[in-house]
Amino acid sequence: MNTVVGLVGIVQMLLTIAIWALVIQAVLSWLIAFNVINTYNDFVRTVVVTLDRLTEPLLRPIRRFVPPMGGVDLSSLVLILILIGLRDYLIPGVVTDLLL
Repeated sequence: MNTVVGLVGIVQMLLTIAIWALVIQAVLSWLIAFNVINTYNDFVRTVVVTLDRLTEPLLRPIRRFVPPMGGVDLSSLVLILILIGLRDYLIPGVVTDLLL
């Protein structure tokens, strides 16, 4: 029983990290689009490339179903909502069903 609760905690933490990575990537993309930060800086480029490599495999399937609307990519928002739903509602519900 404690093992299941520990695994659920780890999965929830990983989902939270994924949500924050998506939020940071979205903010960075806006800052780059409005020329607030410069991608010629090695640190900025490293962060952007790393976040892109981490999030792109998760966003690619969603982009097939959610087209860009007026130049705005809503796939990050859709994925964040899905991950929040998993973290806050689905996983705790499944665990309580298993433990009862």
